[in-house]
Amino acid sequence: LAHQVVRDGEGASKFVEVRVTGALSDQDAKTHAMAIANSPLVKTAIAGEDPNWGRIVMAIGKSGAAAERDLLTIKFGDITVAENGWVSPDYNEEQGAGYMLNQEVVISVDLALGSGQATVWTCDLTHGYISINADYRS
Repeated sequence: LAHQVVRDGEGASKFVEVRVTGALSDQDAKTHAMAIANSPLVKTAIAGEDPNWGRIVMAIGKSGAAAERDLLTIKFGDITVAENGWVSPDYNEEQGAGYMLNQEVVISVDLALGSGQATVWTCDLTHGYISINADYRS
């Protein structure tokens, strides 16, 4: 049921799962996951089918929970886009962009600080969402 609520979001075109591991605590992992999931910049990058890992790093940095940029590993699906805080030497942008065409996207972040973990679900933020919410009066 929770998945269906996300899929039915106004203007949503993609279901997104955000997995955070390696946090100092489960609460820190949830804080990071929620920051990523609720970031308009992350959500619009997903709508634009852009595996923009810099926006993930930005959301982590703004979350207020413990993180070390130089320890981060970020994946879109099985594709490692960043390791040790920098673009992965094995990252292939075409492969990353191809993954983002999927209707279901998994973003995984390993903070490499501890054993805390959390998973949250969200959707992308599309032009459709803006139209729906800009065109009605209450």
